[in-house]
Amino acid sequence: MLIGAGLKRSEHKKAEILAAARDIFLKEGYADAGMEAVARAAGVSTATLYAYFPSKAELFRTVVVDSVRTMAEPVRESARTVGDARARLTALSRAYAEFFATPATRAMFRMVTAERRRFEGVADHFLGAARESLGGAAIQVVKELNASGELKVDKPSWAAGQLMGMLDHATLVLGLSAGDEVQPDRPVNQIAEDAVETFLARYGTG
Repeated sequence: MLIGAGLKRSEHKKAEILAAARDIFLKEGYADAGMEAVARAAGVSTATLYAYFPSKAELFRTVVVDSVRTMAEPVRESARTVGDARARLTALSRAYAEFFATPATRAMFRMVTAERRRFEGVADHFLGAARESLGGAAIQVVKELNASGELKVDKPSWAAGQLMGMLDHATLVLGLSAGDEVQPDRPVNQIAEDAVETFLARYGTG
């Protein structure tokens, strides 16, 4: 019982450290982020911080890997929406557009891209995991709707890519070019609904 409680406290403390580190890395960048600042933000001593993460590089790697796992969860969850083609595609598209309209998401993509030369393997993992989580959710929905006859698609991966492409430009690309906080002129829900309308006009059977 005591061992279990100790493990839970340890995991909770680790989560607090990762949350603090992510905020500081996104705000300051890798080079300017200090381990002492992370320790203060997490409410631990530097000795405790180094006990969990022996170096800043290891902390950065863990932050990036953990972030892509947690940040994309709403998009993966949207793939389990029940309903007809329009309902399912709209739920997916809204979650996807909201994901890329979120300042923290854009900041993470920008930071990982900026640090690619220093952490090539981390960047490859992040982008690959993001592609698998986001693209995988879209492909899953398109395949299931194709199998049920609600869509007529020859290559689900291509069709899913077209849907995501309509959402990327107004959300992620806008943020990366104009600033993490900049939001589209149209509401995100409207962007998603318009993309679904165009997609169904091309691939829908109803």
